Amino acid sequence: MDHGLTKMAKPVFIYNNREITDDDVLYEDNHLIAINKRAGDIVQVDETGDEPLEEKVKTYIAKKYNKPNGAFLGVVHRLDRPVSGVILFAKTSKALDRINAMFKSRDMHKTYYAVTRCKPNPETGNLVHWLVKNQQKNVTKAHDAEVKGSMRSELNYKLVAEVNGYSLIEVDPITGRPHQIRVQLATLGCPIVGDNKYGYPRGSLRKSISLHARRLQFIHPIKKEPVSIIAPVPPDGFWEKFESLMVSE
Repeated sequence: MDHGLTKMAKPVFIYNNREITDDDVLYEDNHLIAINKRAGDIVQVDETGDEPLEEKVKTYIAKKYNKPNGAFLGVVHRLDRPVSGVILFAKTSKALDRINAMFKSRDMHKTYYAVTRCKPNPETGNLVHWLVKNQQKNVTKAHDAEVKGSMRSELNYKLVAEVNGYSLIEVDPITGRPHQIRVQLATLGCPIVGDNKYGYPRGSLRKSISLHARRLQFIHPIKKEPVSIIAPVPPDGFWEKFESLMVSE
């Protein structure tokens, strides 16, 4: 399949208070903008009061295109705060409506990479769980069967490589639930490196976990062209060991 437009931005370090620059932009046209989110950034405002990525991107667009009254920006999906990688925003209401519909109909293909200490068994598989999120504790629990208030969650995964005792796992989520990949891999016995919320023995000083949204593929909602957006991994001295093993289409 020809995935059309592909762009890789220059890698950037994790500085949560840093403004968005051209180096953070993975893809942009009149309708859409994709950013290589840094682990530690929040997508939308929360109880911490930290400046969200949404506002940083609005500021970037307003400055770049000299919009003194501000810029429109629509949030179409989210990444957990400790997760890095590609995140897409809509720059027009028309694109926002159509992209929202595409996510709802599962016409957006997302590929993640996770690093774990444990090797998955089996090495390739499909996981289905029913997830319940505790909003007060911000923790999601996986159940093997449907329970009250649960959401069916499904993903495909495969072991890509083993490097220095770590396992690199490619994940293709079929549904998009809060903390889905994190809790489903943990239930498989493979908590993500740094994710002490879901069973890894220690957290990361960078407030990050080794989960990266690598690739987003879709048909452009306005241009009707295939688009493939690839996010370089964080240059933190750890992820670089795995990037050459990731499939880039």
